[in-house]
Amino acid sequence: MSGAGNDFVLLTGGRRDALELKRLASALCARKVSIGADGLLYVNRSGPGRVDVRYFNSDGSEAFCGNGSRCAAWWAFSSGLTGRKLLLRTLAGELGAEITVPGAVRMRMPEVSGARIGVRGRFPGGVRTLHFLDTGVPHAVVPVRSVADVDVERLGRQLRRHRFFGPAGTNVNFVERRGRRLLVRTYERGVEGETLACGTGLTASAVAFALSDGLRSPVRLVSRSGDGFTVAFSARAGGACAISIEGPARTVFQGEIKC
Repeated sequence: MSGAGNDFVLLTGGRRDALELKRLASALCARKVSIGADGLLYVNRSGPGRVDVRYFNSDGSEAFCGNGSRCAAWWAFSSGLTGRKLLLRTLAGELGAEITVPGAVRMRMPEVSGARIGVRGRFPGGVRTLHFLDTGVPHAVVPVRSVADVDVERLGRQLRRHRFFGPAGTNVNFVERRGRRLLVRTYERGVEGETLACGTGLTASAVAFALSDGLRSPVRLVSRSGDGFTVAFSARAGGACAISIEGPARTVFQGEIKC
């Protein structure tokens, strides 16, 4: 599946524990030697209008994934398991989702609190100021003049493991503001590289710029793939609530693999 170029292998059925899913994520997501993907989704219907979603990065680490969860919602609807509105049970809690038009999903996101806006320090690459917040997973948001000129692989890798973010590290978003639109490129931990879109990163960018620049909801964003997203929210001191993200999701292909 693909959420604006953020791609996933989706499995369903059977009883698979965390150890097996970690192994499958590493094996199936390896590019050029297997299917290849940013991560693995394990999705199963758990009741009327309810779907369980587990996500594992390509390195086998389990996490919450915004785009992956939206893709799971589209798969559940298009497979006839649920109606247009459903509830996703994720690592970040229960999140409502809705199919707005064919191939587009709007999903509720976790509330944000304790955001650190305008953090100053001596970061790699001459970065002097950034924002740090959690949208289900930690994100650094770095304002830049031009996202096209950023070496995302190099600088993202350096910032991802910077001591400021602790042992777990962080995802890193480089964000260019163009009026009311934000252009976003993201380096994702667990994938350890740039992805073409990141739902939690787009959400973090919208909330961060609302708190730092007064950008009002809804915020239009463009991912590295060129696809558009909309993030809506109610800003409040140190964060935001009633957050939702809407963007594309589609099934690329179906098949079988021996593993």
